Amino acid sequence: MLSLKSEEKMNEKSIERVYKMSFAGVYPHYIAKAEKKGRTKAEVDEVIYWLTGYDEKALKKILDNKTNFEEFFNQAPNLNPNAVKITGVICGYRIEEIEDPIMKKARYLDKLIDELAKGRPMEKILRK
Repeated sequence: MLSLKSEEKMNEKSIERVYKMSFAGVYPHYIAKAEKKGRTKAEVDEVIYWLTGYDEKALKKILDNKTNFEEFFNQAPNLNPNAVKITGVICGYRIEEIEDPIMKKARYLDKLIDELAKGRPMEKILRK
């Protein structure tokens, strides 16, 4: 059986939808997912800061401005160089095969939030 690369499975419409999605609209879902499994908002924020280089003040501004995912990642101060160590499947897509840079970063964040919710130790989530 032939398998398509993850990028080929994603159509342009779904990619564009993610680009335009408000980060502020998704952020509460990240927190709810983590809290349902006994983790905290502070841990969600720590994961976001680690991945993007944003700090508390910058994240608040992003949330207040309802910044979309495309701008959120394009304006990120410093994508963590260890982000490339985030591998595996998330939402049916193998992260290593995603070519679109914004989608890849969004899936990195999804994977980190999943790991947090699954109870993985913070040192391992942050690839230390």
